[in-house]
Amino acid sequence: MKRRTSIVLMSAIAVVYVAAIAVSLHIRNFSLLDWWHHPGSGAAWRPPDTASIPSGPLGDSIRRGALLFDETPLYAAQYTPSKISCTSCHAEGGIQPYASPMVGLPPLFPMFNERAGHMITMKDRVQECFVRSENGTPLSYTGPEMESLVDYITWLSQPQPNRRRFAGRGLVKLPVLTPDPQHGAQIYAAQCSGCHGSDGQGRLPQFPPLWGPYSFNDGAGMNTLPKLAAFIQHNMPQNRMGILSPQDAYDVAGFVHAQPRPAFNQAYKHF
Repeated sequence: MKRRTSIVLMSAIAVVYVAAIAVSLHIRNFSLLDWWHHPGSGAAWRPPDTASIPSGPLGDSIRRGALLFDETPLYAAQYTPSKISCTSCHAEGGIQPYASPMVGLPPLFPMFNERAGHMITMKDRVQECFVRSENGTPLSYTGPEMESLVDYITWLSQPQPNRRRFAGRGLVKLPVLTPDPQHGAQIYAAQCSGCHGSDGQGRLPQFPPLWGPYSFNDGAGMNTLPKLAAFIQHNMPQNRMGILSPQDAYDVAGFVHAQPRPAFNQAYKHF
C-alpha cells in the first residue's frame, strides 16, 4: 500500500513539475517545442506559405506583424524616431540565416539575459529592440503592436515536421580581431556606400542608416564590434554576400562604430 501511494505521489509531482515548466515557458502550441527539439528529416526548412495565415483576427494580427517588422518606422512611428526596422538587423523579414533570424525563437523563452541581469520573456526581447536598436520607447505589453509582432514570429516558427529544422540561428562565429577603421573606411566606400550612402544615412526604406540621428543608439547590440562584424561578414554586401573576410568585416565594423549616433536612454537599462 505504501509503495502504491509513493508511486501515485511521484506521478503527481511529475505532472505538476511538467505543467509548471509549460506555464513558465508560455507555450500555447506544444508541437512547436517538440518539433524544434526533435527536427524532422527530409527536405530543407522553407518559409511558411502566406496561404497558411488563418482567417479572422489572428490572421489580421500576423499580417500586421509582418508590416510592423518590415517597415517599423512607418507602422510604429509613435514608438521610434529612427529609420531602423526590425528587418534591418533580422534580415529578410526575420528568416535569413545568420542574421539573427526569428525562426524558432518562441521556445527559447523565458531566458536569462546577461545584459539585463534577469530572466526575460520574448516580449521583453521585443522591447529591448525598440529601446536600443530602434532608439525608441517601449511598446505596450498588451497593445496591438506587441501582439502582432509576437503572432508574426510565432507564425514564422510554426512546426514543419516533415522537413529539417531551420539552420542558421544567431550570427556566424568569428575570431576576435583588432579592427583597422582606416582600412574599414576604404572598404565602406567601395562596398557599402552605394547602398548606405557616403554619409551613412542609407536609402530608405530598403537600406537603413548606419550612423547619425536616425540610426541605432549606442546601447544597441549592433554597436558592439563582434556582433556588427559577424553580421557584416555573413550578410553584407547584400548582392555579394561572403566577399568580405573576417578581418575586413572587423575593419568596416570599426569604422561604423566610430561614427556618431544617439545615446541610449538609461531609463530603459532594465531591457
